[in-house]
Order: sequence, then C-alpha cells, then structure tokens
Amino acid sequence: MKRLIRTFLLIAAPGLLLLASCKKDEAKVYFTGGTAPVLKASLSDSIPLPSTDTTATAVTFTWTNPNYQFNTGVSSMNVTYYIQFDTTPSFNSSHYAAVSISPDLSKTFTVAELNALFSNGMLLKADQKHTVLVRVESFIQPYTSASALAAPLFSSVMTFSVTPFSPPPAVPPPSSGTLFLIGDATPESPQWDNSPNLASQQFTKVSSTEFKITIALTGGKSYLFIPVDNGDWSHKYGGSTDGTTAPGALLVDGKVPGANTPAPGASGTYTIDVNFQTGKYTVTPQ
Repeated sequence: MKRLIRTFLLIAAPGLLLLASCKKDEAKVYFTGGTAPVLKASLSDSIPLPSTDTTATAVTFTWTNPNYQFNTGVSSMNVTYYIQFDTTPSFNSSHYAAVSISPDLSKTFTVAELNALFSNGMLLKADQKHTVLVRVESFIQPYTSASALAAPLFSSVMTFSVTPFSPPPAVPPPSSGTLFLIGDATPESPQWDNSPNLASQQFTKVSSTEFKITIALTGGKSYLFIPVDNGDWSHKYGGSTDGTTAPGALLVDGKVPGANTPAPGASGTYTIDVNFQTGKYTVTPQ
C-alpha cells in the first residue's frame, strides 16, 4: 500500500510543480503614476476676438504628455485630453464647457470657433468682458462609457479676459418676430387648427433670438412652433425630444420629424424656452 502511495506522489508531483509555476508566473499590470500636464498658451492675460476677422487664429494651447506609467513601463495607450473652460475655479458652473482632443498635444482656435464656444457653449453675454479660466485634463479612455475616467490628471489653471461678440444664431429666428405654439398637446388647438384663440399661445419675446411661454400641455401628445397664426405653415420649428432632461435640437421646416415635437409624458404646466441663438429648446415643469 505504501508503495502505491509513493508511486502516486511521484506521478502527481510534476503536475503540482506545473500548477505552482503557473500561479507564480501570473503577470499583474498596474498603474504607478503620471505627471500632470503643463498647459501653455500663445497669449497671456487676454484673448482678442475681432468680429471683423473671424478666420484669424485666436489662441493656441499646448500641453505636455503626462507620461502615464505602469509597472511594465510607459503606457502605449492613447491619452485623451479635455480643454476645460469655466468662469469659476470649480469647473462645474452653468458656464462650463470642454473640448475633447486625442491624442494631440495642442489645439488652435480660430476667432469664430472660440467666440462660438464662449457665446453659444458657455452662454457668456456678448459685448461684455468676462474672466475665463482654462485648464487641461488628461485621462486614459475607459473600456466602456459607463466606466469612470482612468487616471485623470489636471494642469494648473490659466486666466484670460475675453469679450465675445454676438455670432450668427445657430438657427435663423422667425422674420415675423413672433412665435406661437400649436398642436394636440396644447389647450387651444387640440385639432391642430389655427383657432381664433391661438393668440393665447403666443410666446413672450425675450430677445430677438429667444422666446418663452408657460402653458399647460397634455402628456403623450405633440406640438410645433410656428412664426405666424394666420394658417401659414410654410415655416415651422420643432424637435425630436421632449426637451425635459436635456435641451432638444431645434429643427426647421422640412427637417421637422413627422411625429412633431413630443410633449412630456405627464400632463402639467411647463415653461418652453426656444433659443435660436443656440439652436436649442428646453421644457421645464412648473
């Protein structure tokens, strides 16, 4: 019996050694660090934005490679960068905007491009001086969109004064200077007709490019924006989302989807803000 046991152990021993060897040779790759990117700009203090020369270079930003390191050496994966803009050092205000760059280490903005970012992206008022903060964030792209950014590093912050000008609106506003709401989601035109009471569904003109209305909407139905209330539907505006969780893209005339603009799922009172400058509309429950 002892002889049989010894024979079994001798036969099994090579397999045990192989398992031990495999376990020992497991390669573990882990992140060991990196260096925050150093941000530089072709200008300091202020960035001129001449409305008479919109194709000119406004500013060029450059930054250093963070040289992400793993225990196996320098990472060969592409690094993504965000050039982040804000009016507060927290970089999470309502004016926050970011431009994604990968894998370049520089970005040149034209006057038109940067002015559009300040005006339509950050919603800074035109013809007023603003203080804008800029930094670069570097990170390794996560495996899935649901994953957190891997190994984010931030540059120091640069400060500039800027005076944006009014760019052309993203969507031309109605030449009539008026805007009305029509559709089966609305109180006065449940049959999509231009009833005599459509004037009660006229938007308030906030500016030449922004219109607002607070109105009761029937959930699950739809509506459109029209510039006149005389039965002329040659021009109309709408969108493909209800605009409650994120601004909807404003579509014009033939680009308006056949289903029109969907009202929110729940009936209630909402404020609809149509902004032709940004080409967006929002719907907020009251």
